[in-house]
Amino acid sequence: MKAIITGSTGMVGRGVLIECLESPEVERVLLINRAPLGFGHSRITEIIHYDFHDLEPVRDRLRGYDACFFCLGVSVVGMTEEDYIRTTYTLTSHFAATLHGLNSNMVFCYVSGLGTDSSGQSKTMWSRVKGQTEHAILNMGFRDAYAFRPGLILPEKGVRSKTVWYNASYALIRPLFPLLKRFDSVTTSARVGRAMIRAASQGYPKKHLENEDINRLALSQADD
Repeated sequence: MKAIITGSTGMVGRGVLIECLESPEVERVLLINRAPLGFGHSRITEIIHYDFHDLEPVRDRLRGYDACFFCLGVSVVGMTEEDYIRTTYTLTSHFAATLHGLNSNMVFCYVSGLGTDSSGQSKTMWSRVKGQTEHAILNMGFRDAYAFRPGLILPEKGVRSKTVWYNASYALIRPLFPLLKRFDSVTTSARVGRAMIRAASQGYPKKHLENEDINRLALSQADD
């Protein structure tokens, strides 16, 4: 499998990248980032491209891939609805449409969020916009597509959040990680990555995956 990953500088994307590099199913990874990740590996190719609304300069380098793990996202805090639509729905759907035009047989996995409204009619702005984004991707015509809706994610394998207070919270509850991992409502950065790889390689009966589904799919292989 040849996979594209966006958002690999974030906690979820970094976790997905680590699992891809550890998986015998993934032979090559293309990272598309706004800033260098600084993660050297023989299977990684990295493109630095700031404007995801304009992919023409890198379009030809996006051909020939089997899966996309779209982990790029922004916090809704402090954003107007117009700005959030542009950085969530418009950006993501444009990126997906570009990939579909180049790799129609691709599997596209989109990291959404717990509480997203599938109908796109929610009164909560972020839930509505995420739902509209999910709808656009799932109906774009890819060979297959999935919306991942993780809730609580525990970081593993050295993965850290870009948010300082998240890291402080994780440090406090780290002794409880072994216990928390037993709950279906809790997943890990490693399990999200494994579940995406498994969804791309073998499929899953549900198109919207919450933590219980993520764990079930990830743990169809041996866990750490």
